[in-house]
Amino acid sequence: MSISVNTMRAIDHWVGVPLCAVATPLVALTDAIKNCFSRSPEKPRKLLFIELSEMGSAILVDPAMRNAQARGAELFFLIFKSNRASLTLLNTVKPENIFTIDSSSLGGLIKDTLRFLIVARRHQIDTVIDLELFSRFTALLTGLCGARRRVGYHIFHGEGLWRGAMLTRKVHYNPHIHITKNFLSLIHAAFANKLEVPFSKIHISDAEVRLEQAIINPDVQDQVRLRIEKLAQAAGISFTQGKEQLILVNPNASDLLPQRRWSQQRFSELIVAIHQRFPNDLILITGSPAEFDYVEKVRGVANVKNALNFAGQVSFAELPPLYTLSDVMVTNDSGPGHFSAVTPLRTVVLFGPETPALYGSVGNSIAITANLACSPCVSAANHRKTPCHDNVCMQAITVDQVLDKVTIQLESAARAKAP
Repeated sequence: MSISVNTMRAIDHWVGVPLCAVATPLVALTDAIKNCFSRSPEKPRKLLFIELSEMGSAILVDPAMRNAQARGAELFFLIFKSNRASLTLLNTVKPENIFTIDSSSLGGLIKDTLRFLIVARRHQIDTVIDLELFSRFTALLTGLCGARRRVGYHIFHGEGLWRGAMLTRKVHYNPHIHITKNFLSLIHAAFANKLEVPFSKIHISDAEVRLEQAIINPDVQDQVRLRIEKLAQAAGISFTQGKEQLILVNPNASDLLPQRRWSQQRFSELIVAIHQRFPNDLILITGSPAEFDYVEKVRGVANVKNALNFAGQVSFAELPPLYTLSDVMVTNDSGPGHFSAVTPLRTVVLFGPETPALYGSVGNSIAITANLACSPCVSAANHRKTPCHDNVCMQAITVDQVLDKVTIQLESAARAKAP
């Protein structure tokens, strides 16, 4: 049985806090002994990133990883086993340098954690960057992995989410700039020649947030295209790639924050509205294999012939080819909004409990948010857990609003294709 998100949060608090209290003096003593006998390297040579739980963050951190790579560091990454595939979209980190922890059971979590602490030392990791926003678990991994240079977000004079003193370079998390820039500030701290309190006293321009595009295998893209055309043909739909437009609708969101979901009913209404405005175009309702029933309910309520249940029809590796073939995607604030950023696909992303100012897609995207007085209600300070059980912020987004943005993106896509 897999560990639920709330259980992991509880473990992180009730176990993480005392463990951080115990580990802090041990880590400090170890640092003092090491410093007596050897100096840490002047620059990071073997740099480990830790980001466990959010698949979309593997895309958002890519500009920071490439920045470190350009400075000469060999990159390593630690991530939950279930999220590893997200690192394959751009292949910035070599497969053999990716470490995983199985979070599907408590026993697997403990076993893989201990194994990682051994493997990190075997690889002689000298620098670790904790990308998580105040997770005690990742703080412990950072402090105990043997790296001499340890970079991450520190609470300083703030209150809440204390996680010990595991860091040698403490960075101020800025909730007013995009997360990609926050990640870049960690790289500055890792490579800085002198200590700052707090890091990082630099300006990060928009130009530094450069996201590479996925390399699309033409054969795989043809396979995906044929799969779509055969599915449409079986449903009695006339669809030719390049003649009709291909519109993706992704109605689900992860269990990490279910309040991010626009309702199934609204997605069904949107599909009807899209079909009425673009009657000849094909609509694919996407999702993972586990989301098939969820997607089928959306499709069934819409009852539009040109809308097909596409959940589970492509593997994770086939997402970039699918996105490259498509013209626009509507999605909740979730992984697909970020995965699509490595392709030319235009997206419309719906935000509620989080803000696009911090977590907006860095691709060809339009964000929609109701900007309620209570939004965003999740942050680094509350472990991204909200007391809300009535997501009015999502309910306030109307079908007409989304349809208008879809139209804008389709017109933009058509102009880009025009000779």
